Amino acid sequence: MTGLHWIRSKRWTSLFLILTLLIFSPATLIFAEEAEGQEEQQDEAVQTESGVQTELQINASSAIIMEASTGQILFGMNEDEPRPPASMAKMMTEYIVMEAIKTGRINWDDMVTVSKYAANIPGSGQLIAEGDRVSVRNLFRMMSIYSGNDATVALAEHIAGTEENFVRMMNEKAKEMGLSEHAHFINATGLERDYLEQELGKLGLADQLPNIPGRTLLTAKDAATIARYVVLDHPEVLEIASQTRAPKFEEDTDPDPDDIMVNWNYMLEGWAEDSETLKQFAYPGTDGLKTGYTTPAGYCFTGTAVRDGFRLITVVMNTESNTQRFIESAKLMDYGFNMFEKRTVLAAKSSLKEAPTAPVKRGVELEVPVVVDKGVEFVVRKTDTDEQIQMDIEWLDEEEIVAPISQGDVVGKVTVSYESPTGTISKVVNLVAAEDVEKASWIRLLFRAIRNFFGDLFDGIINLF
Repeated sequence: MTGLHWIRSKRWTSLFLILTLLIFSPATLIFAEEAEGQEEQQDEAVQTESGVQTELQINASSAIIMEASTGQILFGMNEDEPRPPASMAKMMTEYIVMEAIKTGRINWDDMVTVSKYAANIPGSGQLIAEGDRVSVRNLFRMMSIYSGNDATVALAEHIAGTEENFVRMMNEKAKEMGLSEHAHFINATGLERDYLEQELGKLGLADQLPNIPGRTLLTAKDAATIARYVVLDHPEVLEIASQTRAPKFEEDTDPDPDDIMVNWNYMLEGWAEDSETLKQFAYPGTDGLKTGYTTPAGYCFTGTAVRDGFRLITVVMNTESNTQRFIESAKLMDYGFNMFEKRTVLAAKSSLKEAPTAPVKRGVELEVPVVVDKGVEFVVRKTDTDEQIQMDIEWLDEEEIVAPISQGDVVGKVTVSYESPTGTISKVVNLVAAEDVEKASWIRLLFRAIRNFFGDLFDGIINLF
């Protein structure tokens, strides 16, 4: 090898070594790992965004979204965890008062004489004094608009004689509503026992507190369920709860500014027009329902809003501040309205393409058209297809579907199931005869039996060949 060739070869070897070091140097390897890591992170982010429930981050101890007409849960976060509800407990008081009015036990125009005990209940209120005579309607307004504790207890005493008797009614109603085993009330207001004992003890009234053991507790699901009962059974409550401001006494046409009640619910749609300060929290369609705050409970809120007949109920418990509860509730509302819709899966009196008829024994007709006796609706994700709805049909035993059959007679049932974000939801509806089927005469049955016999015989002979 000549000197020149040796030098050129050495240069190429050096260049090769340099390139090798550059390619496999620690810096280059680190850069490659970072790039790979970035790709993995991007894929992971896409996967997260594709999930339904993981998109919603709520800053509260517990939260829930419930659709009002079906009671279907669209989102839940610690929704079965019992917590002190503060004044959200008054929703049960509202319901019992409305039931008492509906049954005629009391009337809106009844005049209630305020007791010393009721007048001195601490916390929000201080709207009435001992000996005042106030109508049930005005007391209810004070409770629903301003969360008046004094008015709440005055209503409880008017209905049940004592607050303790009323609380027993609350706990009985909780069982009737099917609330959780944790649901429990110790007073009509939701205030903490030690706070009431301390404040009323100063006035020598602590002995009048309800002698109910335990502590007022509700889960977020319990609170949503009570709210659902209120808005479905007594929607007129929302006419009161949706008022942003109102005079203490409804009949007062020129109230003193000090006698104007301001609603604690900042999400009411009306605040968009009524307050420059609060319009930032106003949410379209919001017309209720109940705020709550104590130190142990934190800032709580049960809200409800409706859009095009689609009503949501949301609950947040133990948020960090007065305004935070409305910010978190708006997130829940946005999620519910943007992601879900009510869809009719089966219309009432419609037939199933999988089972349009049912076999009938001893009838003039051998089959009867069938339909579902009532419709089935689910709240579904807007992106869901019919493939996510399953139907299982179960007929009655053939010995039970025997003529004569009348229109509306049950001949089977269909179980409709939907795989929702929070689990499988199933509803069962009956399959009923769509028309009458008369019983066949004995002659018709005889000839049918002969025909079937020879038909089966002929088929048997054919099968031999």
